[in-house]
Amino acid sequence: MSSTAIYICVLGAYMLALGVVGIAATRRTRTADDYHLGGRSVGAWVTALSYVAAYFSSVVIIGGGGFGYRYGMATLWIGAINVLVGCALVWIVLGRRVRQFTERLRTTSVPGFLAERFRAPEARVLVSIVIALFLVIYNVSILKGMGNAFEVLMGIPYTAGVLLSGAIIILYVAFGGYLAVVWTGFVQAWIMGGALILLTVAALRAVGGLAAANVALAAIDPGLVRTPGAWGWAGLISYAMIVSFGVWGMPQMIVRFYSVKSVSVLRVGTVLATIGGSMAVLPYLDGAIARVLYPGLTTPDHAIPVLAKAVLSPWGGALLLAGVIAAGMSTFAAVLIITSTAVVRDFVGGGLRRSLDERTELRASRAVSAIVGIASLGIALRPPDLVLVLTAFSWAVIASTCLWPMLFGLYWRRATRWGALASMVCGLVTALVWMALGSPFGLHGFIPGLGVGLVAIVIVSLLTNRLPEEHLDRVWGTER
Repeated sequence: MSSTAIYICVLGAYMLALGVVGIAATRRTRTADDYHLGGRSVGAWVTALSYVAAYFSSVVIIGGGGFGYRYGMATLWIGAINVLVGCALVWIVLGRRVRQFTERLRTTSVPGFLAERFRAPEARVLVSIVIALFLVIYNVSILKGMGNAFEVLMGIPYTAGVLLSGAIIILYVAFGGYLAVVWTGFVQAWIMGGALILLTVAALRAVGGLAAANVALAAIDPGLVRTPGAWGWAGLISYAMIVSFGVWGMPQMIVRFYSVKSVSVLRVGTVLATIGGSMAVLPYLDGAIARVLYPGLTTPDHAIPVLAKAVLSPWGGALLLAGVIAAGMSTFAAVLIITSTAVVRDFVGGGLRRSLDERTELRASRAVSAIVGIASLGIALRPPDLVLVLTAFSWAVIASTCLWPMLFGLYWRRATRWGALASMVCGLVTALVWMALGSPFGLHGFIPGLGVGLVAIVIVSLLTNRLPEEHLDRVWGTER
């Protein structure tokens, strides 16, 4: 059997499995609440592994490999911090409270929670606009990763790979909604993990082991085996914080806590998400190994596909391609659901105060998911070079806007409406201006955006009137 036939067989079987899951989810999606949150009925295993799949998308597999190729072994710290901060700690700190608070306030989205928690309808409009705009940019980075994998592993033109991947995702999200997203994410997490382990074992064998890889990298550039090495502390810390701490403000990740069926499953979910998230270290290691074996690549984002094609059999390469496609699909699908919720429920329903009946809202949500997906496809046909650059930009803006209001809204009763709004606006503007100035001192816009947002919510909250105690008692569940 030819390599092309093997790839077609593996991908065909994978797509068929996704189709079955999507059809099953469509039959269970009868209301708008089902479409956006799956009726808050999702268990620990599905929640945790779909969280991992949405977090470590093709951005990490392809983009992480590209950064590993360019900057060497120091990038493994990014994956390690992802596991500690972006998986374990966020589940421990946010999980239980997000589930409890959003159920008490009867909210189904991040903009909705912030608006109700702070009695700030402006927050609903501002955050929904930020989500809708900047998650589209994130979608572009996901599609680029999948297109690069198709291009190198199968010889399919980049454009065709992007269109094929995107079209399939748009179809099953538009009809299956949130349940399709989490259940396909559950399947995709297993495929991603298996593919990355297989690639790493084969890559280490090809290079002669980890010690041999370090020696060879040091011969190319000593900075490739040192910390912070060729990247420098500013770059390493900036990106580690963006893709780890930034998760705390990313709606497509936080919504997993909204939809879990009860707080009792969160303990198991925390363990599963942490173990599953450990795969994040592998693409950076594989990218560094690719630098040894193929030092002349002009496009770092090709490191993982080129490595896979060289060290794996056609069956292994097909599994790796399926893993990349699985990773990208899970995240892209999650983003489409979040964006449709932000547009339909928060901007149209909350901001414009247009009341939609159940059937109209469900139709509008499906239509918005399709429109956002198509727009992302259009932009992805001519994207910038590095996948993680796109990711860092979109995550920096969204997290700088949402992170502190979300965290303080769950933990600090003294946080006020004006404090939350000041944090959102100051964090957003600071991140954008800093990046527009070219990231002075080598710090990404996320760092100053986060710092200014923190100062703003604390100082402005202390200087403005507290929210009514009866409202805070309802939020905290302490009514008498």
